[in-house]
Amino acid sequence: MKTKMYALPALPYDYKALVPFLSEEQLKIHHDKHHKAYVDKANEVLGKLEIARREGTKIDVKAVSKNLSFQAAGALLHSLFWKNLAPKDQTQTEPTKIIGDEITKEFSSFERFRKEFTDCAINCEGSGWATLAYDRQTNHLVIMQIEKHNINIIPGLDLLLVLDVWEHAYYLDYKNERPKYVEAFWQNVNWQEVEIRLDKAILTLKQ
Repeated sequence: MKTKMYALPALPYDYKALVPFLSEEQLKIHHDKHHKAYVDKANEVLGKLEIARREGTKIDVKAVSKNLSFQAAGALLHSLFWKNLAPKDQTQTEPTKIIGDEITKEFSSFERFRKEFTDCAINCEGSGWATLAYDRQTNHLVIMQIEKHNINIIPGLDLLLVLDVWEHAYYLDYKNERPKYVEAFWQNVNWQEVEIRLDKAILTLKQ
């Protein structure tokens, strides 16, 4: 049976839709080059594993599992990232009700949440992600700073909102000024998508 592979999803908007947050060139390179590279490399690893297991050849499990973790996490996080963005005229500056209420309950106010998430994103060392996640074990919202794509992740948490702070995500538009990129991000958050993810996590908890 052939291994099912990762796929590069189409963007849910055109390349010009996120201007001025992200330019057409920046978005196109990020999606068509960087995201595609993670998808292709993850599939390459899966393909090599399939052949090695079919032919009975030796696998360097430590190296392969580390590489697959990195490439697959890059592919999956980017897929989440595109969907939790939207054109400015289709977004709200603050969360929709359900996710908004959860944020207020956890962080005392949206303003405090925004500050904590912004600090997480700006201060990520090197390359990585700022994420808001839901912990079904404790019913808490959690901010995680993920290094690279796959380090410091708390296992089992449902990712609701992700922000890519690798330089390839913003360098053409913001150069080395990550804080400006993070500040502009808030104008293009698709809170409806974030709420859908929270609803799914809560529904899973109830099942």
